[in-house]
Amino acid sequence: MKDGPDIARIAALVGDPARANMLSALMDGGALTASELALEAGVTLQTASSHLAKLTEGGLLKLKSQGRHRYYALSGYQVAAMLESISGVAASSGPTRTRPGPRDSSLREARICYDHLAGIHAVDMFESFAARGILEVQDETVSLGPQGHGFFSARGIDIETLGKKSRRPVCRGCLDWSVRRSHLAGTLGAAILDKILTEKWARRIEGSRVISFTPPGKRAFEKTFLPKL
Repeated sequence: MKDGPDIARIAALVGDPARANMLSALMDGGALTASELALEAGVTLQTASSHLAKLTEGGLLKLKSQGRHRYYALSGYQVAAMLESISGVAASSGPTRTRPGPRDSSLREARICYDHLAGIHAVDMFESFAARGILEVQDETVSLGPQGHGFFSARGIDIETLGKKSRRPVCRGCLDWSVRRSHLAGTLGAAILDKILTEKWARRIEGSRVISFTPPGKRAFEKTFLPKL
């Protein structure tokens, strides 16, 4: 193999169907036990433990202990971004599957992607930000535009604080698998989702990645983050 990152090793870890199901179950940024992940993957606990050991050793998962319980979570936002991108490629070029039903329609509309909003609403928001000069998007680089600091400050989001809270970028584009255009990730994307949930404009559906907006909440979200040109 040529010098550089070992893509084949990571691809082999993700490529197993059971491991892919486990990773997908953790895309909401939460943590699950081995037993819960075994159910998600449709395998025995013994088989799940073997898969989880490989994913942890490979750096895709991290293990958290709380009392007697052990929980597995994605090791970081880079893993979530990789899985979201792979989903996009699979959706556009993979084998044809049965047409998605209502549950999948809800996922396409709004869902959580690790710690930020994804789906149609998130893509619309990202493109509105770019059109307004709130964000500057050049190829794959996303940064705050000339209107960015003032816009988010007026909505109770302190960009300076976000930059100090984490080593993660404040702004980052994340390819949305369902829409196949970008939505906003990074600490700013996470802060926007936090505001949506804190304001009770939407709620997370238990056992799913779906973010469900109330009718008034959707109007408030659009008024706040999708200003008309």
